[in-house]
Amino acid sequence: MSAPDAPAVLLTVIRSGALTTVQDLGRAGHAHLGVPHSGALDRPAHLLANALVGNAPSAAGLETTVNGCAVRASGPMVAAVTGAACAVRVDGRPVAWGAPVRVPAGAVLDVGAARRGLRSYLAFAGGLDVPPVLGSRATDLLSGLGPAPLADGRELRLGGERSGPPRAADVHPYAGLGPELVLPLVPGPRDDWFAADAPRVLARGRYEVSPASNRIGLRTAGPALDRVRHDELPSEGMVLGAVQVPPDGRPVVFLADHPTTGGYPVIGVVPEAALWAAAQAAPGTPVRFVPAGGTR
Repeated sequence: MSAPDAPAVLLTVIRSGALTTVQDLGRAGHAHLGVPHSGALDRPAHLLANALVGNAPSAAGLETTVNGCAVRASGPMVAAVTGAACAVRVDGRPVAWGAPVRVPAGAVLDVGAARRGLRSYLAFAGGLDVPPVLGSRATDLLSGLGPAPLADGRELRLGGERSGPPRAADVHPYAGLGPELVLPLVPGPRDDWFAADAPRVLARGRYEVSPASNRIGLRTAGPALDRVRHDELPSEGMVLGAVQVPPDGRPVVFLADHPTTGGYPVIGVVPEAALWAAAQAAPGTPVRFVPAGGTR
């Protein structure tokens, strides 16, 4: 007679933080249905956290914003915290950031406020076992798909994915965020709707991250871009990294939860690989757009 399976480990949310969501690699291939891609904003940090605890890259974990979160484990588990640098504690005792940490049964894992950057990532061996929607466990703040943002007292089950041994190492490459956010910008498709000096304004203007930024888009504060066309643009498809310019003239960089269509002109597109740093750019961070791929 085989031994019964061990009971699943439950996480109880002790402190949900400003905004903590379940994230994985997102929902690819559903834009034609109006469903955003979603997923971890800082994908390298999410992948690193999963690797540290032995998970597959697709395993679901937590993405915190600004002030972290705290959870209590019903059983022993292995966790790792990456992304924004922060204090990590188990029952009040300091433990390593950016490394696998063993958390005893009944202990509280506390992820503190971001010291540099904006979002931290928590991976748990086995991943979070929440019901997938359209092939993903990610929380999408625009469409409302996936689990709701964390609230105090909520319980989450571990064990949604197979995991291997933790991958501790002396060094794990992670770019993080420099003193300013530098975003390469490929022109088009509607750059001809703007004045000829728009690329120069973008490259030399004193832009910074606006407090109104969120998972849908990074909004900027700075010089307004002048338009030479003012007729109405029919709604058209939007891609990750599209830099849309609303009527106030301040660029908005579309992030993971962005709408799949829009009616404001897109002056250019930031390549996906350059967007991960935007996830860690706190309000007030200087932003510089660097022309890429030629200009008109």
